[in-house]
Amino acid sequence: MWNQFSVMEEYTGTDYQYIGRLQSDKDPDNGSVKYVLSGEGAGTIFVIDESKGFLHATLRLDREEKAFYKLKATVVNKQTGLQLEPETEFIIKLQDMNDNEPQFSQEVYTASIPERSDVGTPVIQVTATDADDSMYGIGAKLVYSISRGHPYFSVDPTTGVIRTALGPKDMDRETKEHYQVVIEAKDMAGQRGGLTGTTVVNISLTDVNDNPPVFTQSVYQLSVPESAMFGTVVGSVQATDRDIGRNAEMSFSITSGDSMGIFDISTDKNTQNGVITVKKPLDYEKKSSYTIEIQVRNSQKDHVFMLRDSKDMATVQIRVEDVDEPPLFSKAHYLMEVKEDAPISTAVGSVSATDPDQVRRVITYSIDRRTDMDHVFSIHPGNGSVFLLKHLDREQKAWHNFSVIAKEFRHPHQSSHTLVYVRLLDINDNAPTFATDYETFVCERTKVGQLIQTIRAVDADAPSAGHSFYFSLAPDEANTSNFTIRDNADNTAGILTRRSSYSRFQQSVHLVPVVITDGDYPIQSSTSTLTVRVCACDHKGNMELCNVEAMSDSPGIITGALVSVLLCLLILLIQGGTLLSKTHLQLLSRNY
Repeated sequence: MWNQFSVMEEYTGTDYQYIGRLQSDKDPDNGSVKYVLSGEGAGTIFVIDESKGFLHATLRLDREEKAFYKLKATVVNKQTGLQLEPETEFIIKLQDMNDNEPQFSQEVYTASIPERSDVGTPVIQVTATDADDSMYGIGAKLVYSISRGHPYFSVDPTTGVIRTALGPKDMDRETKEHYQVVIEAKDMAGQRGGLTGTTVVNISLTDVNDNPPVFTQSVYQLSVPESAMFGTVVGSVQATDRDIGRNAEMSFSITSGDSMGIFDISTDKNTQNGVITVKKPLDYEKKSSYTIEIQVRNSQKDHVFMLRDSKDMATVQIRVEDVDEPPLFSKAHYLMEVKEDAPISTAVGSVSATDPDQVRRVITYSIDRRTDMDHVFSIHPGNGSVFLLKHLDREQKAWHNFSVIAKEFRHPHQSSHTLVYVRLLDINDNAPTFATDYETFVCERTKVGQLIQTIRAVDADAPSAGHSFYFSLAPDEANTSNFTIRDNADNTAGILTRRSSYSRFQQSVHLVPVVITDGDYPIQSSTSTLTVRVCACDHKGNMELCNVEAMSDSPGIITGALVSVLLCLLILLIQGGTLLSKTHLQLLSRNY
């Protein structure tokens, strides 16, 4: 095609580079016409011989900078300046030469794969490009190769995919974690004379749980005082794991030697050490040493890379250290009983304490006087026997509670306390009495055997079988009294009339002495007096009127009598008019 020319890029000659010749059939080749060039780079980059039409390039050109130029040319008559034919467009194309080396998209690549990966596992793909013309020759055809990284990795020559070249046993993070691989990209399809570009790929192996934890010692020796409380740290054991992160997290357990569950072991999350603590009370005198077996495992298990039973064992010898302990009472508290009539110096009971240490020291006893401020009890300092110092009365105080102190004789700072509860046992030392101050009345007109009052008794004593009270008239009143007593056999008794009529004018008050006897031993009895008023009653037995002397001590009866008097007065006024006889007035005055 005449209208497409080509020129070699990167021309280094000293003369202008010849491109070609433009020639018109209107040119008689006698020098009468002139060739005119216009368009991109005309007159600067490209020049034309006006008479002959020869084209030249004046500069060194770069195809990768500009691949082609569009220009126009025409031919004119030199004398007239008229165009002999229209302008014609043509192209000058730069012919490529292999002057660019391949360039990778990154100067440094970073990648990672799990350790123990299989042969051929893809790692990363690298990519390079070439600025040369891929449509012209093989200057831009690239081939990848590995120049550093053998024998661990390989690269696909066409795609640039990097893969592992060794098996799982060789790709071990714990042996080698980081790799630097250098990849080359060569143009000209890798042939001699091609240009080369390189890049660096940093590859790291990520951890998998392929290593079990291992104790740093096979035997550990620890000690703890017997006074250690729950949660006290006895010591720690250490294990190492070649893995990292969660794959190195450990779990500890006690497998044998601690059947009573005295100790516990847990993992310190910061150090991954096994921390042994006290779980139950220790006693040097009972057991002074323990030998326990402990086990460590990974908390996270990866069964693809690690055996299911990967673990390690160690022995821990724990020595319990003796501590000077205070005396130990045989009971948490003591319950003693004594009769309330016990004489002074009576032995109430005893307490006992021993030194729990291997060296049994002498114990002395005393009473904490802050709990026995009245000095009711004393204690023998040598054997712990408790004695009475004062007389007791159960009805005043049924229980006495105090604290006893036990101290080591030569080490009094070593002491302990216990509580003593003393219950006073009842004896029958109180006579029964009326439950209340009884006061009743009897009608002037009544019946023989009429019940006028039911009485009850109380007793400060508290017999174990309960109270049994017996009621009777005083012996000197049994035959002469106007009343009788009926014992109901249920700790109550009824007061009954012995006559059918009583006169409030002859005797307005009767005193009935009642003897009350209990049923315990020794028998106790007392005489209580029942006051019986004689009063006028209606036909239903309701009290209407009592004498003044009979009512003086009873406000309730006085009020009822006043109402009765006023009622009688009103009836007389209605029946007899406004005048009252002297007899009536005297009668009313006397009754009032």
